[in-house]
Amino acid sequence: MIEITEKQFEAQVKDLAKLFGWKYYHTWQSIHSPAGFPDVVMVRPPRLIFAELKSEEGKVSLGQQEWLEILKQCQKLILLNHTQTLMLPEVYLWRPSQIEEIAGILR
Repeated sequence: MIEITEKQFEAQVKDLAKLFGWKYYHTWQSIHSPAGFPDVVMVRPPRLIFAELKSEEGKVSLGQQEWLEILKQCQKLILLNHTQTLMLPEVYLWRPSQIEEIAGILR
């Protein structure tokens, strides 16, 4: 597998988000932001996604782990209709090898 940078991976995720109609937010300079906040936030009602993007070998920092965990603690199971439920917000740690799975999630 060809190694891509986190910046290239972020561009792929952004393209998928746009393709499937998501509002997409990525902090370009996080110098004044809390350490570890997830790389991207995506919204397409009723869904809300927080995703940390890492290269295949990228390490998750303690701050990133803490943010992902506290966001997961906010999750609630939502009944969409008689047969569908959804866990909101959705919280992910994504790597380039998961791009097909990511496309399925964003579809």
